[in-house]
Amino acid sequence: MHIHIIGICGTFMGGLALLAREAGHTVTGCDAAVYPPMSDQLQAQGITLIEGFDDAQLSLKPDMFVVGNVVSRAVHADGTPKFPIMEAILDAGLPYTSGPQWLCEHILPARHVMAIAGTHGKTTTTAMTAWILECAGFKPGFLVGGVPLNFGVSARLGQGDCFVIEADEYDTAFFDKRSKFVHYRPRTAVLNNLEFDHADIFDDLEAIERQFHHLLRTVPASGRVVVNGLEESLSRVLHKGCWSDVRSFGAGISDFTAQGPAHEFKVLLRGQVVGEVHWQLSGVHNQLNALAAIAAADHVGVKPAQAAAFLSHFQNVKRRMELRGQVGLPANGTQDDVKVYDDFAHHPTAFRTTLDGLRQRLEQDQRILAVFEPRSNTMKLGTMKARLPWSLESADLAFCHSAGLDWDAARAMQAMGSRAVVSSDLDALVNAVLAAVRPGDQIVCMSNGGFGGIHDKLLAGLRLKAVASPS
Repeated sequence: MHIHIIGICGTFMGGLALLAREAGHTVTGCDAAVYPPMSDQLQAQGITLIEGFDDAQLSLKPDMFVVGNVVSRAVHADGTPKFPIMEAILDAGLPYTSGPQWLCEHILPARHVMAIAGTHGKTTTTAMTAWILECAGFKPGFLVGGVPLNFGVSARLGQGDCFVIEADEYDTAFFDKRSKFVHYRPRTAVLNNLEFDHADIFDDLEAIERQFHHLLRTVPASGRVVVNGLEESLSRVLHKGCWSDVRSFGAGISDFTAQGPAHEFKVLLRGQVVGEVHWQLSGVHNQLNALAAIAAADHVGVKPAQAAAFLSHFQNVKRRMELRGQVGLPANGTQDDVKVYDDFAHHPTAFRTTLDGLRQRLEQDQRILAVFEPRSNTMKLGTMKARLPWSLESADLAFCHSAGLDWDAARAMQAMGSRAVVSSDLDALVNAVLAAVRPGDQIVCMSNGGFGGIHDKLLAGLRLKAVASPS
């Protein structure tokens, strides 16, 4: 089969393209932003990429057009369509489908699907679960919305029965407004957490809870639902009806709990110690992610003690507190490194958990400089702006890139006083960070986009500062 993927460079659609190519299909695709690293990863697999969405691509004559949720029926100010290829497909009556539906029909049948859902931690928990199964000899397939460092690729078919997939609640396509995850039909479903997000498509939390319950409806009686026992929203989802075995994690009365600090903790099953995790990750959120992954792996026969031991070798995912570089600045006759991290956090709760996790492993006198941009659709709408000061409490200083916002970021962060800097100019923001930085500071850049290459700009500026500073 020849499939042509519209919107191929997104993490999900790019992963789907890799799976389809590995399965023997001919794959081509188009996007508005065909650039590395996704373009390199796709082209290395022999996938032809086309820049833009022009209707001339119909001449490729694929058997199926696979439509990403970037595509819409929107028009420009002059009335011309933003996606001419989609209009041409509709006019010609050509076959098209969504990415999740194509995956359901061509990749997931006959597999034991393990779907990892939740507002936060989906990517990391999916990678953890896949790594546990890999270490246990399952040779799982997976599709992750990021690049797990243990594997080096975001997707693969695998050779075993299990397929681990990041299960996103975002809508499927412009013609299918159900959440992506209802297409996956999992036998193991993880509900990691649930709070309001995606304000561009959901009116309120209840609307998202409804979609999560649709996911529960697809899990068979012989399946397992792994649920965060700390979340009231997930309790409401379960109370709507659940027809499968349930395992909880997190709370004191849950099946799976943790004892000890996040970087070194015991795993308990119904109060009995069954394993230990020793790793480099920080934060209670990652501890909870680990419990979810252990409970999911237990459903397919991996003992918790084994799973915990395997996680001690888990290397995290790219752009999850990824150290991009460090530069030594003179401090009291010695050198003290300033570290620059890249993190995918793009929601106030994610900001807070990321920064809290870092704070827990720092010395008391070390400072955190949080540099972020409200880039997600929800953040751009200003829905979460009132929570910004709360989300940044662990930061000593906060720097917000406010370009493209229709709301006043400076006013939203007013409660932080002189600890907050807001600028719509990226270079001015970089200069503000460089002017404030001290030896030993930890700079955390948080965005779900490329952030204008701010990491490299900061590192370059730090190197100049190091050369210019008296030793």
